[in-house]
Amino acid sequence: MSSTRKILGVAVLMLLASTVTWAQSLTGAGATFPNPMYSKWFNEYKKLHPSVEINYQSIGSGAGIAQVTEGTVDFGASDGPMNDMQLADFQSKRGSAVLHFPTVLGAAVPIYNIEGVTGDLKFTQAALAGVYLGTITKWNDPAIAKANPGVKLPNNDIVVVHRSDGSGTTYIWVDFLSKASPDWKSKVGVGTAVNWPVGLGGKGSEGVTGLVKQTPNSIGYVELIYAMQNNLSFGVVQNAAGEFVKASLASTTAAAAAASQNMPADFRVSITNAPGKGAYPIASFTWLLIPQKIADPAKKKVLTDFLSWMLNDGQGMTEALAYARLPKEVQQMEMKAIAKIQ
Repeated sequence: MSSTRKILGVAVLMLLASTVTWAQSLTGAGATFPNPMYSKWFNEYKKLHPSVEINYQSIGSGAGIAQVTEGTVDFGASDGPMNDMQLADFQSKRGSAVLHFPTVLGAAVPIYNIEGVTGDLKFTQAALAGVYLGTITKWNDPAIAKANPGVKLPNNDIVVVHRSDGSGTTYIWVDFLSKASPDWKSKVGVGTAVNWPVGLGGKGSEGVTGLVKQTPNSIGYVELIYAMQNNLSFGVVQNAAGEFVKASLASTTAAAAAASQNMPADFRVSITNAPGKGAYPIASFTWLLIPQKIADPAKKKVLTDFLSWMLNDGQGMTEALAYARLPKEVQQMEMKAIAKIQ
């Protein structure tokens, strides 16, 4: 064997040894809402760090919270912040706190299938709440018709479609309905899964979309990114200022403007029905859930490095996938919060 080939062979062996030494695999689970963004980020991060593998299961926010609490994954993800009871449960089982890191902003939108209606319907807050409470049952109900002059709405029963699984998209939807309707707040409330007053359940955004497409006179809700990727028409929703606003990057960003000025230190905040001109009312941050204490130094290094990358380079990739980037004030707060991970 020539000396050149020997040197190359030694170099290859050293590279393989280095890869084995530094290879690191992490697992996460949770929200479906940001899954397209997370998939993109994890793939791009791997290109920069070939020895790092971040595996993410898009199984819903409720399951993500449960798995990170039980310690079966390295991190969780949720579209609704953990409540005080869940935080206490995590502390009890894991012996440390869990930290919330907002990643991007997204929106949930109403989709519908009404024969003869092809344009963007306008929904008042009272109308959406009434439809999902089951108190508004016809498409030509004055609560809907008044906001849509000139649209020929049928005298047909409304078929309500909702998620059947625990879902962060559901959390955002019902969080909005709770602010729009005192009746919804007192009778149904907020959660990743609720006891729906009426309707059919579909699993995942695919299930909801499938039911709406095959069921005449139906209405459902999905993530903005899902509606855009699948060319679904979606409605325009009345915001807190009384404007009818269509979900977009700009209107989702506008919803976060007020929150970014008053962001709590733990980042647990709701921006549904946010004040301000042009703000889309069914918008939300989505969070990664990171244990404050990470026993494995290698995993801690990867997670903290990924968070830093996500808050900087990663934010430049959001808009191509119809997510809104984090406000700069929130990015700066989060960069400081990374130091809390021990």
